[in-house]
Amino acid sequence: MTTSSHTADIPSVLQRIVRTKQDEVAKARSDLPLDALAEQAKNDDTPRRGFANALRSADIGIIAEVKKASPSKGIINHNFEPALFAEQYQAAGASCLSVLTDRDYFQGDDAYLQAARAATTLPVLRKDFMIDAYQIYQSYVLGADCILLIMACLDDATVHELHALSIQLGMDVLIEIHTEEELQRALTLPRSTHNIYGINNRNLNTFEVDLQNTLALKAQLIAALSADDSADKPLIVTESGIHSAADIELMLGQDIRHFLIGEQFMKTEHPGQALQSLLASVNTSA
Repeated sequence: MTTSSHTADIPSVLQRIVRTKQDEVAKARSDLPLDALAEQAKNDDTPRRGFANALRSADIGIIAEVKKASPSKGIINHNFEPALFAEQYQAAGASCLSVLTDRDYFQGDDAYLQAARAATTLPVLRKDFMIDAYQIYQSYVLGADCILLIMACLDDATVHELHALSIQLGMDVLIEIHTEEELQRALTLPRSTHNIYGINNRNLNTFEVDLQNTLALKAQLIAALSADDSADKPLIVTESGIHSAADIELMLGQDIRHFLIGEQFMKTEHPGQALQSLLASVNTSA
């Protein structure tokens, strides 16, 4: 888990979430010990669907999010049907799904991930706050194809442990950064075709969104990884603040082709139609 020295650097909202997650993991461990959960994972041969590869094969890779609520906005979708929305997203051309499972802050649930995955053939990201190896095994047993590691709420030792375990289990890893310092820390993780670099355009202290954050950090990321001749071109996903075709075209013009979009779709009655309309309005020559 996060160390006390690192915790002091975490934005206050993440500090609260991390404390909640620590309590959540402790209770889960008391209900089902880690050894028993790890044994479940060992005996689970459910094939993973290849989240990173699905993005690699897409001209425009949309990770469409299934999200009921957020701490800042409250309930976003009052007619929340994760399986139906997942089906809609797949029909509309999404490459992957992201499903919120955090209960306390996003009104998510593990069952939402299972329902969304069962309703489609798309790879699914478990969107939650990973702080402990227990959650990695838990994610695998739930059927997650990819997990999220948020550099802002993990110390170096923990992020390396969780990254290695995820890959060992065959899951892809979305490594989320939002500052240059977090980028440098992310670059210490082993290179892998399982790695996806998510650049969050939201400042986690002020909550302001600036799409230029992706463009600035993308340039640094490409420069840092270009020296490694053995590495594939890094998969980069821009997160937060993508609202329009113009936003997508801005990114396409800078060779950013992968997007995680949630609230823009979820605030509508028909998230799949919102995705379909957005993709139809994008000028792919950008």
